[in-house]
Amino acid sequence: MSHNIPLAERMRPTTLDDLIGQKKLVGPNGPIRKILESQYLPSMIFWGPPGVGKTTLARIIATAVDRPFYSLSAINSGVKDIREVIDRVKNQGLFGGSNAILFIDEIHRFSKSQQDSLLDAVEKGVITLIGATTENPSFEVISALLSRCQVYILEHLTKDELIELAESTISKDDILSKRKIELKETEALLRISGGDGRKLQNTLEIVVESSQEEIVTITNELCYNVIQNNLAVYDKNGEMHYDIISAYIKSIRGSDPNAAVYWLARMIEGGEEPKFIARRLLILASEDIGLANPTALVMANSCFQAVQAIGWPESRIILSQCTIYLACSEKSNSVYVAINEAQAFLKSNGSHSIPLHLRNAPTKLMKELGYGASYKYSHNYQRNFVAQEFLPEEIKDSVFYNFSNNSKENILKKRHEDRWRSNSKTN
Repeated sequence: MSHNIPLAERMRPTTLDDLIGQKKLVGPNGPIRKILESQYLPSMIFWGPPGVGKTTLARIIATAVDRPFYSLSAINSGVKDIREVIDRVKNQGLFGGSNAILFIDEIHRFSKSQQDSLLDAVEKGVITLIGATTENPSFEVISALLSRCQVYILEHLTKDELIELAESTISKDDILSKRKIELKETEALLRISGGDGRKLQNTLEIVVESSQEEIVTITNELCYNVIQNNLAVYDKNGEMHYDIISAYIKSIRGSDPNAAVYWLARMIEGGEEPKFIARRLLILASEDIGLANPTALVMANSCFQAVQAIGWPESRIILSQCTIYLACSEKSNSVYVAINEAQAFLKSNGSHSIPLHLRNAPTKLMKELGYGASYKYSHNYQRNFVAQEFLPEEIKDSVFYNFSNNSKENILKKRHEDRWRSNSKTN
């Protein structure tokens, strides 16, 4: 087998049983396995980080159901390419037989008009669409198309799965299996891969190919030394996509505008999508700043809207402004912690009945049953406030939101305590 074919491609699985990871989807009771057993194939979206098997799974499905398979990348394809595939499928004269599978990698990069061009063919069953995306499809896939697809979430490979992948690659690859390779230490391989199976295999290939020794002993030191000298390879191929965005977000969270702008520049020079960066700033504005500076979310949202309207290269200036503002802002994760606490509480304790005075009463019967009867309308009272219970009786003393110690939340805390001074909900 040719050395020109990347290791990850040489080792691409061809059946579900060969696939390492994603057991929730492809295990004995997994929905993908059930789909293949039934031979009924809906259109679907695979959502997950790079290197977890989205493309591989699409190819396995196509082989298992024995259908024509067409593949497009949203990076370099457009409406013309989509229509060519659809016309080709129509002209095959399938006479009502099985339709073709169209796999679109990075479908989130398609514009609304490009996604619209798929609708009719998907709806009429001309093609079965399998889209792969690293972005939340709720944001990036138009609702009309999303409603016609099943969404499946693929996860990073676990430590054990990555080690299994490394060992399997060393023993089964036609080229590596001819070398004497000892997998002595795995920590560096795991850390560099970050749960990305393709990155692990690429790292392994670079490390092995760089060694002239008869026996290649994989150690942490060897991996770090070799990869440090080959970082450009990962940058060029986008392998450090999530590492750089992580460094960027952590720099803003850590109030270092200097580092944040550096990582922003790295993403700009690497051709990162501006909407991807702007969306992360929106999340950070609530998760890491929140009520410490409510204007941060307004700023981030304005940045997102502006980036959508402008694009590269001018939007780099807008992103820089927003990045520096958020990095210099006061920080608080209190709203993030609050919703996490509330969700965790629900999962542990279940739901409780909604108090009668808080219920809606659109019908006469509901009013007779006391729905909304004792509710006190806050605006009828002094300072637009009156103490009453808003939680179910069983959990009335529960506290999910705790004020952080910053200038804005200290003001909110004082106002809250003044209102609830005689009530147990102060904190």
